[in-house]
Amino acid sequence: MASRRSNSKENSMVAETIGSAPKNLIIPVLLLLLKEWNAHGYELMQKLVQFGLHSVDQGNFYRILRQLEKDELVTSHWDTSSSGRPKRIYSITQAGEQYLDLWANSLGQYQKMLDRFFNMYSQMFIPSSQAKKSEKSKD
Repeated sequence: MASRRSNSKENSMVAETIGSAPKNLIIPVLLLLLKEWNAHGYELMQKLVQFGLHSVDQGNFYRILRQLEKDELVTSHWDTSSSGRPKRIYSITQAGEQYLDLWANSLGQYQKMLDRFFNMYSQMFIPSSQAKKSEKSKD
């Protein structure tokens, strides 16, 4: 029975991992988006989805923005110039740009590690699958 529980737990962890980005990846992506242009929360949320971060819920998203503001990585102000409800417009700060640079360097190192993984993976598995295709095409 313990074996079933551990397998179930492993399957759950695998399911959570596959197809999802690291949870804190939202921070450098938000900072990158804000480096490109100032935006209100809804626009940022749409851009995150376009970027591929689909699993961000609205409550956590706004908590993250407030924390980034508290950490002085972003600033915001109310935009009352358009018709309708006022919108909080977010901008990246100089400290946010420095933090984004740290993230970029860290992700660059992570990318190198991923490249090594996939190079090793492809050497181990892809040639065998290509060999099988070759054998089938000979038949």
